[in-house]
Amino acid sequence: MSYGIEEFHEDCRAAIDSLTRKANLEGVRRALEMLLTNEEFVARYCGPDATVGIHELHRDPKYDYILLAHVYAKGRTSPPHDHGASWAVYGQAVGWTDMTEYERLDDGSKPRHADIRIARTYRLDPGKVGVFGPHKIHQIHFPDGARFIRVTGTDLATIETLRYDMSARTVAKSERAQTAGSASV
Repeated sequence: MSYGIEEFHEDCRAAIDSLTRKANLEGVRRALEMLLTNEEFVARYCGPDATVGIHELHRDPKYDYILLAHVYAKGRTSPPHDHGASWAVYGQAVGWTDMTEYERLDDGSKPRHADIRIARTYRLDPGKVGVFGPHKIHQIHFPDGARFIRVTGTDLATIETLRYDMSARTVAKSERAQTAGSASV
């Protein structure tokens, strides 16, 4: 019997404090890594017949985490960004994603100014998972056809997140992204 969505939800709930919503990110990472071994789950939500877009698969009302499938036809490179006070766990399902983590060098005291530098780069291949804690600056780059599953600690459209421009040394509030559709699993 393969690790399925119910086991994933049980493990996520065990890794998140229901009162503080503080997460043991290693527990969430392990749960997502196990879920990505479920070929039926990956085929259903990230396979060749999956609808292009970002799809909300589950929103947990008590623990506040959200499970999303990201299905892309065209590749893209995001700007360096954070997820504000939320955490995010990315699990590669199809293709690959290059991850770049940044560190902020300034103290944040100058409005709209930020000095950042690359701290680490790595590639997520299918089955691999990357973790970003609150306010961790990162960038993703993936080719045409890449697909991944992302778990966030809350609805990112409801909190302030930031976008960075390394060459201009600026930081700005991100525009709010919306999901394409939802289906609870």
